[in-house]
Amino acid sequence: MKNEKPVSSSVINRLPRYYRFLGELLDKGVTRISSKELSQLMKVTASQIRQDLNCFGGFGQQGYGYNVELLHREIGSILGVTNLTPAILIGAGNLGKAIANQVDLRRCGFQLIGAFDRTDGTAGQQLANLTIQDISELEDFCNVHHPRIAIICVSKQAAESLADHLVRLGIIGFWNFSSYDFAYSHENVSTVNVHLRDSLMTLSYLVSHRDDAPSC
Repeated sequence: MKNEKPVSSSVINRLPRYYRFLGELLDKGVTRISSKELSQLMKVTASQIRQDLNCFGGFGQQGYGYNVELLHREIGSILGVTNLTPAILIGAGNLGKAIANQVDLRRCGFQLIGAFDRTDGTAGQQLANLTIQDISELEDFCNVHHPRIAIICVSKQAAESLADHLVRLGIIGFWNFSSYDFAYSHENVSTVNVHLRDSLMTLSYLVSHRDDAPSC
């Protein structure tokens, strides 16, 4: 379903969580659920759920609630998870290998079609049914296979040096594990930055400010 109105980033960020919870309900054989019941599972208000879903048409029925299978399918369509957008991995070190081997990219709407690294000895190794290629082969590969998404698992300096080149090769979105922000120099690309250290420091704050945290 297409949505013509701008949707806030906070709503977009909640959609994957709705999709995950609805998928778990389907696995349990649940066929319908009210916004109140869903709110109790997800620890958000029923009003918030209704407001979020109303951004895309609502989907609920008065006195019935939500058809779980239909809502799961509609949110999946909104998220684009059935499109299988072609993606490449830049950086086949420990993090890149973990993502390629452990993250179900297809279930999230992406098909990993290529993996690249510039480390000596890495090219030619197998990774997630792909052969890792040297970064020097990137341009020829993109000209033939036309990937749209790049998963960035290299240093900030390496990411910055590749940014212009990747955009010129047709990359329109980045799942970015480096400290370089592609949006600074390329406003038209879509970027999701994953800062593992930031999230760990957020956990440090939460633990440190618990009522039962030991005093310094």
